[in-house]
Amino acid sequence: MLGLWDKDESFKKSLDSRPETEPYTFYDGPPFATGLPHYGHLLAGTIKDIVPRYWTMKGKRVPRGFGWDCHGLPIESLVQNELGLAGVAEIQKLGVDKFNETCRGKVLKYTNEWKKTVRRMGRWVDFDKGYKTMDKNFMESVWWVFKQCFDKGLIYQGYRIQPYSPALATPLSNFETNQGYKDRQDPSLTLIFPLVFRYTTSTRTISTISRCLTTKSPDSSRMTT
Repeated sequence: MLGLWDKDESFKKSLDSRPETEPYTFYDGPPFATGLPHYGHLLAGTIKDIVPRYWTMKGKRVPRGFGWDCHGLPIESLVQNELGLAGVAEIQKLGVDKFNETCRGKVLKYTNEWKKTVRRMGRWVDFDKGYKTMDKNFMESVWWVFKQCFDKGLIYQGYRIQPYSPALATPLSNFETNQGYKDRQDPSLTLIFPLVFRYTTSTRTISTISRCLTTKSPDSSRMTT
């Protein structure tokens, strides 16, 4: 079946036979190319293939270029391990420009495996006209969209509890947190000190004497206060 589609150029014909005046825009969240596809990708990829096929059968022209997510911790962690860099300080010592260039060179490590898997799924996508999130025109388009939202008053500042990595000096997404999450028992020591109050006749002045004992886990770089 795959050979027949290739010989017949079925995907290309499905686009060319629909008018450009009847487009249907389909935004596909791109995967990371730093790892091999797994069941979650196969399931989501099947759904992402069904929607464009449906609208194609409804007469819409649905171009769909495959994308690659090149940002985030997956590629940074991979390069850090390969270069033996323990944290941000060592990255800065090496040079952020050199570190970024190394990341760019390795971020598309498994693209060929992805292409083979996506094709075996029978999914119709255009790899030749795809995009990478590290492309300047893509990044500039994201900033353009953000600017449009800002001008319309749709951007606001809020607060939330966010996972944070002291070693990487950056907030983490839920996905990134789950990648290395595990329960562990860190030895710690907690001391309780009494509060000392001092009152004056004119105003009530409270002087609090407290101490803070900082301990460092022997198997962790995390400081506990």
